[in-house]
Amino acid sequence: MANIIITGASSGIGFETVLDLTANKEHHVIALARSGDKLRKLHEIASSLNYDGGKLYPAQFDIVYDNYADSLVPFIKSKFETVDILINNAGALVNKPFLETSPEEFALMLQTNVLGHVNMIKHIAPLMTNGGHIVNISSMGGFQGSVKFAGLSAYSASKGALGILTECLAEEFKDQNIKVNCLALGSSQTEMFEAAFPDLVAGTLAFEMGRYVAEFAQNGSKYYNGKILPVSNTTP
Repeated sequence: MANIIITGASSGIGFETVLDLTANKEHHVIALARSGDKLRKLHEIASSLNYDGGKLYPAQFDIVYDNYADSLVPFIKSKFETVDILINNAGALVNKPFLETSPEEFALMLQTNVLGHVNMIKHIAPLMTNGGHIVNISSMGGFQGSVKFAGLSAYSASKGALGILTECLAEEFKDQNIKVNCLALGSSQTEMFEAAFPDLVAGTLAFEMGRYVAEFAQNGSKYYNGKILPVSNTTP
């Protein structure tokens, strides 16, 4: 049995990852997102697909602005004795030329794609009392040496920072037996991909990438720690 928390669960890869995880009746999953309506849809679909599956606890929560100590942590403790897996999947995207991107938009990218995950890890890692696996979801846009695209400088820079954070935390958490890895995902057909590349069709479907993320979250810590792993079969 695994107790799992995933952010950004209301659409795209996060949505599909939840459906894959809850197909296993041994799993208990807390699914976080900002949209209550989309979380209700997720719960309905998960229940219809996995009527004999694991337990799903959707919760509306903004990883940047909402209260961790008084809201999220008590909720988690009411469901889980310990946390085994944290998947930091939430993210945002600004697609705009660098010279037209405001400091506020850069700050938004860093807040959502880095600092929100920092807050999650700070509050969840102490609940991983039996060790665990933290999976940070980055992008090939933030992977050093990969092809880069105009308009995505703020997004890619924030995703690159998430990768370096992963390497640092893997070292810091060794004594607690908490493994930390980062998946730099390539293109998959999601709303965010369509916003970044409106005229392209992705090489991977969202449910395929969701299945990969779910599998890696459960088993990747057996083979990797502190790694930034590219997951892409096309460019972009």
